Amino acid sequence: MKPRASLEKLKSLLLLPKFTSREALALGVSTATLSYYIKTGGLVRIGHGIYRGAHAPVVDDFRWEDLIETMQKTKNGVICLVSALSLYGLTEEIPREHWIAVPHETRHRAKGLTKVIRMRNTSLGKTTFKIGATAIPIFDRERTIVDAFRYLSREVALKAAIAQPKQSRIDREKLRKYAKKLRVKIDPYLLALSL
Repeated sequence: MKPRASLEKLKSLLLLPKFTSREALALGVSTATLSYYIKTGGLVRIGHGIYRGAHAPVVDDFRWEDLIETMQKTKNGVICLVSALSLYGLTEEIPREHWIAVPHETRHRAKGLTKVIRMRNTSLGKTTFKIGATAIPIFDRERTIVDAFRYLSREVALKAAIAQPKQSRIDREKLRKYAKKLRVKIDPYLLALSL
């Protein structure tokens, strides 16, 4: 039987939304010990090398819990397109899949309800979004709208841009800058935003 001392060593990690086997090893807990605690119910394995304490706090907004788990499994992933539009409240569409952008050279396959979009520039407009106590990487609203022009329909992108409440309208200059950098022609459509 494994000593309870190993769980004591992991105490600082057990209440986090996730931790890695590397972080556990730095505290002196081996992967074999982590496997033991998974079998006995002390830990939950989220993905390869990613764990959570069995009593770690659950995400406040349960609708996004599986999105958070997907992001924890996706190295260098950024929430994009329909998932980002939904989180920002810019669409009425309920995403059936989690839309995640990964760098073009990344070898990541879509699993389950994940739609992977390979993009050459995943740092432009990258920010974080808090769901409960967890901050997840996401493209800002302006980048999301430009990407909607690129990958979705113009109608979806315009609806998202126009749906902004007056106090939090999109930054048109930033939108133009992103569009120019990503080679998306949106100037004719920006006229609709001024109406």
